[in-house]
Amino acid sequence: MSRIRIRHTTGYRYEQPAVASYNESRMLPSTSDGQFVIYSNLDIRPNTSVNTYEDYWGTTVVSFDVLAPHTELQLTATSLVEVRPRLTGGRDLSWEQLEKVAQRATQYVEQLGQTVRTRPTDDLVTAAREIADASESPGVAAAAIARMVGEQMEYMSGVTHVHTLASEAWPSRKGVCQDIAHITIGALRAVGIPARYVSGYLHPKPDAQIGETIRGESHAWVEWFTGEWNAWDPTNLIDIGERHVKVGLGRDYNDVPPLRGVYAGAAKSQLFVSVEITKES
Repeated sequence: MSRIRIRHTTGYRYEQPAVASYNESRMLPSTSDGQFVIYSNLDIRPNTSVNTYEDYWGTTVVSFDVLAPHTELQLTATSLVEVRPRLTGGRDLSWEQLEKVAQRATQYVEQLGQTVRTRPTDDLVTAAREIADASESPGVAAAAIARMVGEQMEYMSGVTHVHTLASEAWPSRKGVCQDIAHITIGALRAVGIPARYVSGYLHPKPDAQIGETIRGESHAWVEWFTGEWNAWDPTNLIDIGERHVKVGLGRDYNDVPPLRGVYAGAAKSQLFVSVEITKES
């Protein structure tokens, strides 16, 4: 068990004042299996009123408007989360059982359909089906498919961007955690395994000292359903453990961006992001 403090600052600077902006943020973790939120707060500048709710996928959303002219919009999310070992290795349905369950329950049907971001290439579908055909159960197949993707992909920043599709990143075998998560999800869905995108944070230093603040960034991994939801980090080829903090769930990145909005009055904007992660205990 460990406690992790996260300070995530993001926002936009405008070349000319924005007359108004309308925004929603997904930056606050919530208590769930494996984590307990001790404290979380979102500071918004300029100061404004907010509406907080849980979206369809279970992610905490803070929506707000800034209706006065402003040259900068800044959000700072500060959270202290107690992270505990996740329960793994649970129920594993047969292929026949999974097919029946996945087609009957809406929450699984919606995580079976491909999106533009996750749609796999033909060769990836073939590779995933070969693994599935050789696996005795969906759980075994899912773990093998996720590992296959993670082992073949090389983590490299700068070669993709936030709008890159799985079908664009897979041929080069290079990308970041967002790309690797999308590719893994697409491969899993291609063989009939419901899978979803998880956004959050990963403490980048396993042996960090108590109180040591490390520069971090947002992270992404996957969960798949084969009798219960199982989580894994294909980018780092590791189980979800005491360094991971979950924030959002969705079909792909489009359901969980930290900040999304529209503005009026400014010609151009520049995004800025800073993440600091501290191990508290």
